[in-house]
Amino acid sequence: MDLGISGKVALVTASSGGIGMNVARRLAMEGVNVVLLARSAEKLETLAATFRSEYGVRVLPVVGSMLDTSDHDRLLAAIEGEFGRLDIAVLNTGRPPSPLRAALDETDKSRWDQSYDTLLSCVIAISQRAYPLMAANGWGRMIAITSASTHMAMPHHALSTVFRAGVEAYMKHLSSEIGKDGITVNCVAPALIDSSHREATVSYTAEQIARRKEISALKRLGTQEELASVVAFLASSPAGFVTGESIRVDGGMVTAALHR
Repeated sequence: MDLGISGKVALVTASSGGIGMNVARRLAMEGVNVVLLARSAEKLETLAATFRSEYGVRVLPVVGSMLDTSDHDRLLAAIEGEFGRLDIAVLNTGRPPSPLRAALDETDKSRWDQSYDTLLSCVIAISQRAYPLMAANGWGRMIAITSASTHMAMPHHALSTVFRAGVEAYMKHLSSEIGKDGITVNCVAPALIDSSHREATVSYTAEQIARRKEISALKRLGTQEELASVVAFLASSPAGFVTGESIRVDGGMVTAALHR
């Protein structure tokens, strides 16, 4: 299928590794020019060189933090200066504080504050800055990466669930307000995705991986490529009549749980 987005410009946040990196790669495979935002200059430069060489696209690496509003302003100024447009914004975020705890054990206000900043506030701020560039085109795609835990409570995921649910609520409101500008707004809610890219401190044990496979209807973990391909579809021209939705990419985890 021709996704119809070759030559468009996409911002992918938190894109030096993991989901963000794989989404950026998938879009570059479609001929999309990519803006990468992350804090590691070395990782961004390496990715930029790889994408330029392998896919022949333009890549703008921007070193900055999703938590710093001055970095947001600098990011959007760099996009406007380099491309003069923005068509796609994939709003990927960091993780809540570790270790994960039961909801009643989350008594440290600083952990709630950090999670709000990391998972919700920055998504709102960047989407508000991205909107004018998309509206000027009369075409746009905003896609937030959330979590399937917003659709079914998962143990020890309170910090993640509360604020990612906030992202989904915000994006639904946004979809109803900016659809008139030709912009679709959606969420992708993953779970049970292979996380072998993560550092050892947050990787799952063999027993945890086995349990995660068991609660999937497909009895396996999803791949980064499968997740990134769903994001790429929502960014595409053929997905132009899909907005205000949250698409789970969870191997049927939530549906299977409802039928147990």
